Amino acid sequence: MNLLKIKAPNTFIIISSIIVIVALLTWIIPSGEFDRVTKNNKNIVVPGTFHTIESNPQFVDDVLMAPINGFILASEIIGFVLIVGGAFSVFQKTEAVDSAIKAIAHAHKKSKWVRMFLIPIFMTIFSLGGAVFGMGEEVIPFILIFVPMALMLGYDSITGVAIPFVGAGAGFAGAFINPFTIGIAQGIAEIPLLSGIEYRIVVWFIVTITAITFVSLYAARVKANPSKSIIYELDERKRKDLKISDVEIKRSMDARHKIVLWIFLISMGALVFGVLNYGWYIKEICGLFLITGIIIGIAGKLSANEITSGFIQGAKDLLGTALVIALARGILVIATDGRIIDPILNSLSSIINNLHPVLSSQAMFVIQSLINFFVPSGSGQAALTMPIMAPLGDLVGVSRQTAVLAFQFGDGFTNMIIPTSAITMGVLSLAEIPWEKWARWMLPLQLIFFVLSLLLLIPPYIFNWR
Repeated sequence: MNLLKIKAPNTFIIISSIIVIVALLTWIIPSGEFDRVTKNNKNIVVPGTFHTIESNPQFVDDVLMAPINGFILASEIIGFVLIVGGAFSVFQKTEAVDSAIKAIAHAHKKSKWVRMFLIPIFMTIFSLGGAVFGMGEEVIPFILIFVPMALMLGYDSITGVAIPFVGAGAGFAGAFINPFTIGIAQGIAEIPLLSGIEYRIVVWFIVTITAITFVSLYAARVKANPSKSIIYELDERKRKDLKISDVEIKRSMDARHKIVLWIFLISMGALVFGVLNYGWYIKEICGLFLITGIIIGIAGKLSANEITSGFIQGAKDLLGTALVIALARGILVIATDGRIIDPILNSLSSIINNLHPVLSSQAMFVIQSLINFFVPSGSGQAALTMPIMAPLGDLVGVSRQTAVLAFQFGDGFTNMIIPTSAITMGVLSLAEIPWEKWARWMLPLQLIFFVLSLLLLIPPYIFNWR
């Protein structure tokens, strides 16, 4: 048998299989839970209160209902994806996106400096977004721009996804301000909010440079030999759809295109301003994209019928993405209803007790990474794990500042690969990249990030970071 000819199952089959596996675990792992108290509108775990409870193994009917339950719980992000898809379909109808991509491709072809710095500059911008305001769902619309841009520049779809998604993910994991992870975790750990920023900036710089280097080297290899891409066949079809061979790459932006692009950029600025100053989240961002799509349609001289049909077609194109997100959230429904998340956390945390402080902090990172599979939410994971990890750190000589950093790494890096992350699965579905292909490409970078995290957790012990 030729193993190379074995076709990997598609994303839907992989996620459905994980749902079944997690359901089986609910029959094996004894149920239990920690007591919780409400603090700052969050259910915080009370350390030392773990107790066994009556098991609630998941049956066939629970597995069959997991997708619809996942759809209900993920309704906000699914609605976000559909509305963003609609708005971008209108955006694309104006042809402003195509003209901007062609202008960038023209500059990329003519200037070695653009070729050299295009990926680093864009990834740094997205990394800052992840580091400052926890850019997550906000990455989704940029996939619709960067994937075709990457293809037109001679790269592949993975490069197009990696520039915004890995860029923002690296910044998120190595954040120095992010109020949605660092702020919440430090608040629960009872240390000054946004403290320790000096070392965090060093961490962000190292992590971002690592991500940029990895993506840039891969992009250069693919540009030199497109067949090196692990999704070469899939991208060939996309290139035909783009009709790149039939297009003379040159500056082609007229005044109407420029107005549309400026409206889009202003709306992105409004998004950042709203997130940082008013705590905007999915509902507010959806509203922003809805009005942006309408204004862009008008500025692009589209008729009311064209704007409406654009929204409908864009949402229709992303129904598959919506189903993937629902299935991914269904995994968490099974794990939560089966009451196995707290027992897993309790068992893993007991490992730390007898280790050296450095090894303890590194073990915290590993535990946070494992828990992140079941709780791929920064604020949710902070509420679950930090009440346990912070006082446990006190007992084993790990400063609370270091415990927060371990949480930050564990929550951030694996977000870019786990199939339980609605954002990850949504991004990949939008880019038409099978999860197994992405996982194969991402695994080396995850290993690099893993080793880097272990190393970056050593200096805090040496200089007594508190």
